[in-house]
Amino acid sequence: MGRVEGKKALVTGAAQGLGAAHAWTLAREGAKVLLTDINGEGAAAQAEGINAELGAGTAFAMRHDVTSPEDWDAAIAMAADKLGGLSVLVNNAGVGVRGNIETATLEDWRRGFAINVDSVFLGCQKALPLLKENQPGSIVNISSIAGLIASDTMPGYNASKAAVWMLSKSVALYCAKRGWDIRCNSVHPTFVDTPILDGIASNANLDKDVVMGKLARQIPLGRVGEPQDIANGVLYLASDESRFMTGAELKLDGGISAM
Repeated sequence: MGRVEGKKALVTGAAQGLGAAHAWTLAREGAKVLLTDINGEGAAAQAEGINAELGAGTAFAMRHDVTSPEDWDAAIAMAADKLGGLSVLVNNAGVGVRGNIETATLEDWRRGFAINVDSVFLGCQKALPLLKENQPGSIVNISSIAGLIASDTMPGYNASKAAVWMLSKSVALYCAKRGWDIRCNSVHPTFVDTPILDGIASNANLDKDVVMGKLARQIPLGRVGEPQDIANGVLYLASDESRFMTGAELKLDGGISAM
């Protein structure tokens, strides 16, 4: 316990799924956490749950459109006010991007890049002033194994998550070359049991168990990931245990990238 004691963390996309798991894990390990999401009510509900378990003032929440520079300004200001600064940024918010190269629309492509990539650019840029004041700092950008391994069915998702991978390396080098104790790494999960899988099952008119089975058969370890599997990796990157790790990618993919 206490692996991130005293840390001040902002987690985007924290109303459910991976973002909620990251926020809960960081809070349980000693951090104060600001949960943000376009679904402000959902983020607030998660924060209320954290405070009920861990005590008032552990978690805060706000509605946050991660594609908006003004919303990022407000989120950073709230981190300064409620958390007393910022030492950990988890850029978790993201969406799937529909369509193959023939069927994808430019509108969907641009929306995917706005949420998956622009948000990470804005988050890193806007958070750096506070991170510099609260070193050692850590930026954790949630990419995907789809940013490292391509598929013929999702060019928009592949491209946007690959952009997060390279952006993370650039930010890491920028901070290191200026002598700042601020790390930046990317996390690359494979299929994880989150509400996104519910949507996939619904869109395919299949039971979720059928979808889970199909996905699990693609993974060497034979199972779909749990949110906690990914949150454990985020916890490591947020903690001082990872102070010699920057510009790296953490693959949490059940071995799929080894094939």
